[in-house]
Amino acid sequence: QVQLVESGGGLVQAGGSLRLSCAASGSIWRINVMSWYRQAPGKQRELVAGMSRGGSTNYADSVKGRFTISRDNAKNTVYLQMNSLKPEDTAVYYCNAEVVTSWGNSPTDYWGQGTQVTVSS
Repeated sequence: QVQLVESGGGLVQAGGSLRLSCAASGSIWRINVMSWYRQAPGKQRELVAGMSRGGSTNYADSVKGRFTISRDNAKNTVYLQMNSLKPEDTAVYYCNAEVVTSWGNSPTDYWGQGTQVTVSS
């Protein structure tokens, strides 16, 4: 089994910054893509940013230039640095990891429990 534990959410004023962390543990042979998603009340979950094991990244248009995703493969950890936060960034943020549990197995998606980010105006 694999567990993802997120931390770093909270309440911040518009224009402020937060850094989210997500650490994966358990039966991990390799992690391919690690990503951050978010879900605001009444809206569908959406991709915020993703990063491949090799370092390729992709971002939602709404966060480009403000958010930066990074990861430490040795620690199976992914980060999301969020700057210039806006009230519309308010959501529950979820970590996702595409995990291969042993050689030859297909990758499986795992999710964290979510961390609340609230941006006040």
